[in-house]
Amino acid sequence: MAIADVMKMVKDNDIKFVDFRFTDTRGKEQHVTVPVSAFNEEKFTEGHAFDGSSISGWKGIQASDMQLMPDPDTANIDPFMDEPTLILTCDVVDPTDGKGYDRCPRSLAKRAEAYLKSSGIGDTAYFGPEPEFFIFDSIQWDVSMSGSSVRINSEEGAWASGEKFEGGNTGHRPGVKGGYFPVPPVDSLQDVRSAMCIALEEMGVPVEVHHHEVATAGQCEIGTKFSTLTERADWTQITKYVVLNTAHAYGKTATFMPKPFAGDNGSGMHVHQSIWKDGKNLFAGNGYAGLSDFALYYIGGIIKHAKALNAITNPGTNSYKRLVPHFEAPVKLAYSAKNRSASIRIPFVHSDKARRVEARFPDPIANPYLAFSALMMAGLDGVQNKIHPGEPATKDLYHLPPEEDALIPTVCASLEEALANLDKDREFLTRGGVFSDDWIDAYIALKMEEVNKLRMTPHPAEFGLYYSC
Repeated sequence: MAIADVMKMVKDNDIKFVDFRFTDTRGKEQHVTVPVSAFNEEKFTEGHAFDGSSISGWKGIQASDMQLMPDPDTANIDPFMDEPTLILTCDVVDPTDGKGYDRCPRSLAKRAEAYLKSSGIGDTAYFGPEPEFFIFDSIQWDVSMSGSSVRINSEEGAWASGEKFEGGNTGHRPGVKGGYFPVPPVDSLQDVRSAMCIALEEMGVPVEVHHHEVATAGQCEIGTKFSTLTERADWTQITKYVVLNTAHAYGKTATFMPKPFAGDNGSGMHVHQSIWKDGKNLFAGNGYAGLSDFALYYIGGIIKHAKALNAITNPGTNSYKRLVPHFEAPVKLAYSAKNRSASIRIPFVHSDKARRVEARFPDPIANPYLAFSALMMAGLDGVQNKIHPGEPATKDLYHLPPEEDALIPTVCASLEEALANLDKDREFLTRGGVFSDDWIDAYIALKMEEVNKLRMTPHPAEFGLYYSC
């Protein structure tokens, strides 16, 4: 979309406000709004100034002036605001050199795409994430010196069969691991998901499917179309925004937290990906499951660097409560065409154009700009160094004999372990200046704050283990 097209959109839709949005390191969208009287074509060339020191993990107050540079291709009308509001996704630019800020996730994703082209390996990276999420009726939590508590309220929860509700308890709800996928009234969230899909399509994100997921208490998924790396990350941020705000409009609350409660499946974000060059899918070939050697080497790179990737693709302490054996958690670093216990799956497809690989260990609190870039960089390292992933997995990896189980590597068991692996295995990320050592050091420091916060907070489960010792 040209700048002139954006200005026409503003006029034709009687836009009252323009909302500039960008994504911080943790993956949370931030925004600042200007009235339409303060918006003109110059915003696309001169940007909008803001204080970068207030963003966690970014510049200190002594060098805090930053610029938001709107991308006209991302212009959208917000479906949730009372007043007509235009959304523009922005890159963050350092005004001292006019370049994309090193720690801006969207600028980093663009550097990753530029690196792919400059390497000569390929010219386009396609990504298709599948972020799962929960929709609850309400939630309360408290963490203080006097104690900790959390309470999830969900009429759909398997635990709610004995509870009293205003209007009565209908008794229709999915049991544990029973959500995939009975029709309503067991699936009580059909209309909510449909409203999300309508909003997504209004905002330019093509929807392919929506359904209830495996877990009880409102686990859902909306399948949207694949696209190029940066655009697909943009769409993922739109998806999160739409899911959270639609749930809110229905008087409910949605979360992409990987493991909000124990005893049932957590939420993952399986990431489909492929590399193309000159209009040809480089993953298509005559090898295992229709893959090329290029694709196998790409898988080898992801498996080799998986523990470092975990710090970016599974960036929360809660991520590792999902990454445990069973509950469909892909903890084993192996690949297979049919075996969903493997961390890399090769989906069945009808044509070479659709040939791709699916990384199953990422989760939906990952920053999509960072996660897609890191996965691609790991895969490209596998291609560049011809890292073969070995033989495909054909057995159920959750129920192997101990001697076989010990031979298959696993993902990290904690965020702290993942950060330590990122610290020592970072060179593949820094090629072409995509990630910098400064970015990695700052990221590790930011995430260790989360590790230390949890480390210093007593957990209610510990009282059952140790209170009477």
